[in-house]
Amino acid sequence: MATVLVVDDAEVSRYLAGRLLERQEGMKAVYAENGREALAVIQREAPDLVLTDLRMPEMDGLTLVEAIRKAHPSLPVILMTAYGNEEVAIQALQKGAASYVPKQNLARDLSGTVQKILEVAQADRQHQRLMDCLTQTEARFVLESDPSLISPLVAHLQDNLRRMGLCDETELIRVAVALDEALLNAMHHGNLELNSGLREEDTDAYYALADARRQEAPYRDRRVHVTAQESRSEAVYVVRDGGPGFDPLIVPDPTDPANLTKVSGRGLLLIRTFMDEVRHNAEGNEITMIKRREG
Repeated sequence: MATVLVVDDAEVSRYLAGRLLERQEGMKAVYAENGREALAVIQREAPDLVLTDLRMPEMDGLTLVEAIRKAHPSLPVILMTAYGNEEVAIQALQKGAASYVPKQNLARDLSGTVQKILEVAQADRQHQRLMDCLTQTEARFVLESDPSLISPLVAHLQDNLRRMGLCDETELIRVAVALDEALLNAMHHGNLELNSGLREEDTDAYYALADARRQEAPYRDRRVHVTAQESRSEAVYVVRDGGPGFDPLIVPDPTDPANLTKVSGRGLLLIRTFMDEVRHNAEGNEITMIKRREG
């Protein structure tokens, strides 16, 4: 049985919409006269969907959409729109409403629209239940030396960490920064063999050389290999480039106040600060980073 909360200050419109919904098997309507009352009904009835008018006293539909998105982000909202409300309806859709039905078309379109949104919402909830059962992930990526691939990869890995509940939002950002630095180091300093000294002297020349080397052998044929293993207890990331490697011991100590303003070593400082364990292989072309569960 799916429960739909119908919110409208006009009694006739409110119960008309409810009767249209209850014509469908397995559908139950509950009611509220305005947004403030609707929030109380949501707490009490836990509906599967909210169908709301836009213009109401005390709390209008736009404010209700915003409140639901903040307090109940998985609860879908469908708007009932009337002539003259188009601008407000667009704002509500931008604020998080899932769909809309013009009031003059309720008899024709309401049932189908509600059913479609309920199916999507149910699939999303079932997917979330499935993700709650996930205990470990492992993925391998092979990247060209293209920095535009870094952000989507890091976002993907952040999503996995979030599902595992490994760390809070602040730590998610710090892990993302460390991964970003490791990947960029692998592309620029590993595969393309760029020198941080050139970046300190001439930033434009540094990036021009990066663009040139992406088209030249042997640099263009090198790849960055990424392995990510995430579990409920820890995440292990291994980034390996195709370059000749380096000795991390000869990188200037970035914690030395004399070196804090230098480009060289900044990435390693952030990685070592934000990850719980960091190590390099003997060749210096592979870094392993480990983030452990807080507490």
